[in-house]
Amino acid sequence: MTDLAPADAELFRLETALTAIAANLVDLDDNPARKDLDKTQLTGVTKARWADATDALTELWDGYRLLTDVVTKARQTRDQRKLSDADRAAVSHQLLGKSIMLSTTTVPLAQRGLLGTSQIHTTCSPAELLSAMEAAFTVAATVATRAGEAWQRLLPAAADAAAAVDNVRALTRQAGASTATIDEADRRLGRFTAQLASDPLGADGRDLDPVRELIRRADAERTSAAELREALTQRLADARALAAKLSVAQTALQHAADQALDRFRDQDIRSVRGPDLTPDLRAVEALAAAGHWPLISPKLADWTRRARERLATLENATAHNAGLLTTRNELRGRLDAYRAKALRRGLGESTDLTELAEKARTMLFTAPCDLEAARVAVDAYQDALTATIARDGK
Repeated sequence: MTDLAPADAELFRLETALTAIAANLVDLDDNPARKDLDKTQLTGVTKARWADATDALTELWDGYRLLTDVVTKARQTRDQRKLSDADRAAVSHQLLGKSIMLSTTTVPLAQRGLLGTSQIHTTCSPAELLSAMEAAFTVAATVATRAGEAWQRLLPAAADAAAAVDNVRALTRQAGASTATIDEADRRLGRFTAQLASDPLGADGRDLDPVRELIRRADAERTSAAELREALTQRLADARALAAKLSVAQTALQHAADQALDRFRDQDIRSVRGPDLTPDLRAVEALAAAGHWPLISPKLADWTRRARERLATLENATAHNAGLLTTRNELRGRLDAYRAKALRRGLGESTDLTELAEKARTMLFTAPCDLEAARVAVDAYQDALTATIARDGK
């Protein structure tokens, strides 16, 4: 009689793996960089690597289907009350043997011997398929994440350079000076951004250094003390307005956090930490008061960049904290709606459904509330109710 202990262990391992694979494939499919790569006319290094990654993605989904099929069949057989020796052997082969057909190749007649077969079948075990899928996932995920990281890192830098080019060109024209230097910066920046858009893996951030140098040269060529003072005065006013927004955003975040406090788990409530930016802005203002205008521009640009990043972080955290109550209320509403549906279908006395509903309700009305666990509980009740209705035809 075939010992099913190794097969049972493998079945458990594969079922666990399939759950993780499904989640990771969905995450990869939803990855913004992956979507951008699919819809972009790629060139260079990225085009070649994304072609390999696309093949890997196809292999991943095909492998997931094949692996799901064999695990499902093995589970159905294994869950039978009585297994014959043939059944036990079949389950063992499905899970441990080369039970997965990967491909079938027809051998041309001219290449066959008299005793040769007309077809060649390529097979593998579930473990071998899983190993190949892991390698394919690494290929696809690596290209997508690295491309996304390149875009995330270099696009803001290119945008800052473009804004600087536009600003310097406008000031240069107002001053009636030559735009040759800034035009060259614009041409180089255009080549860089074009490559970054279509070949993020081949783009080198160091290519922006000559652009920045040209921008600085063009700015120096046209800048007069009066023009510089006027521009920086306005930028300082904008910085003060931005500082006021930061203060308001910090207060809003604290309010949203206070509203969520004790209602939700501490780890679910976001806070924003970081150094106080006010002293740095005051230092810039002191330079302005002392008339050191040439020293202000880089310091003010750096402060503004950090302040905008802080503002975005504060606003995102505030939206997240405010959304906790909204999400909880939506889940409560869903639960109430499905409980009402159960009553209408005459399932109000179902012990299994009642237990699931009470579990979900307890999670939603107990503080601190674990939203993810509550969502899972509501989904479980919904799924059980749907299955019961389908089974009973109610």
